[in-house]
Amino acid sequence: MSKTSKELLNELVAKHYEDAAQAKKDGKLVAWATSICPQELLEAMDITVVYPENHAAAIAARKHSQEFLDQSEGCGYSIDICSYARVNMGYKDIQYSEAANIPMPDMVFCCNNICTTVAKWYENLATELNIPFILIDTPFNHIYDAPAHNIEYMRNQIEHAIHQIEEICGRPYDYERLTEVMKISNETAYWWRRACFTAQAMPSPLSGFDMFNYMALVVCIRGKKEGRDLFKLWCEELEAKAAEGKGPWKEGEEEKYRVIWDGIACWANLSPTYKILKKYGINVVTSLYPDAWTILYETNDIEGMAKAYTYYHANRNVDYVAATKSQRVKDFNVDGVIFHSNRSCKLMDFTIYEQQRRITAETGVPTVVFDGDMTDPRIFSEAQYETRIQALVEMMEENKKKKAQEGK
Repeated sequence: MSKTSKELLNELVAKHYEDAAQAKKDGKLVAWATSICPQELLEAMDITVVYPENHAAAIAARKHSQEFLDQSEGCGYSIDICSYARVNMGYKDIQYSEAANIPMPDMVFCCNNICTTVAKWYENLATELNIPFILIDTPFNHIYDAPAHNIEYMRNQIEHAIHQIEEICGRPYDYERLTEVMKISNETAYWWRRACFTAQAMPSPLSGFDMFNYMALVVCIRGKKEGRDLFKLWCEELEAKAAEGKGPWKEGEEEKYRVIWDGIACWANLSPTYKILKKYGINVVTSLYPDAWTILYETNDIEGMAKAYTYYHANRNVDYVAATKSQRVKDFNVDGVIFHSNRSCKLMDFTIYEQQRRITAETGVPTVVFDGDMTDPRIFSEAQYETRIQALVEMMEENKKKKAQEGK
């Protein structure tokens, strides 16, 4: 009997950590890398890649993040710093977690298209561990589309990183292997996006929190065949459900409201955030955060790769982000938007209230904001969260009544 995508997901997550540990034992190079980096460059040279953000999320989801937060804060890292960074800096010292372990790095690989914090975070890692530090510096796109000089600068950064990798590995770069990895990465991104977009169906065959769970693997094995095959299978399962008119939950559990979740999930509080939404019949049908791994470009096109990695939504201006979310409201038949005001993620949160204003003006859907954090459990209040969700339900229900009256 063939395995389901969920069964494969759990197997591949375990295998990712096991393979990384084995690679370290075998003397292979191990890199710690930021989540939305050109991992193709490392995969092509058979460097084992693990992702501290992914690892921190796994630790938080299993309720073990506080130990590592305490360690890093005790060493002087402020509570105002990204909690991914604090968990990882704590893990660097403790080097063990009951939730999941990653081998210590031989190098760090950083792309600051996600935020500016990562540059100092990874510089500190490199300094304290005395290992090579590769930084791909990505200019912020202050206008709607990335200007040509930004893309050219990014391409030069990628080419320079290739030379640095050659020096670290002590051998010429394997461009033939890079072609293969680029092809697989694009295929994985295609199936990932197609699977996520099945949520356009009504009812959605996909629960947004399943999307967050599967996201763990699109981060860490996007350039591997097993990752591509997993997301293809998942997509086929979801499309089959949609064709049968099946919703995200068990039979009899109705998808009453469809929402956008804006921002990173509260990994340390996944259960209450999910259960409270389901209690009110609310399903997350889309989010720009998981879609960040839809990185598509032509194989063998370094400039296209540069543009794709420059175009991450957090690296683009408010006009682009607000317009994209407003379009998602229309494309996914969304009833409301939930904004996670994430204490850790300043870049994604500083524009929340402006985005609220623009989305409401453009689409008329109600929005709410709740306070939380992706891996620091001390910030989230379940009572506040449910109060905000109740308010959203009231506003969405009022909107539905108005539309029904207008339709008469």
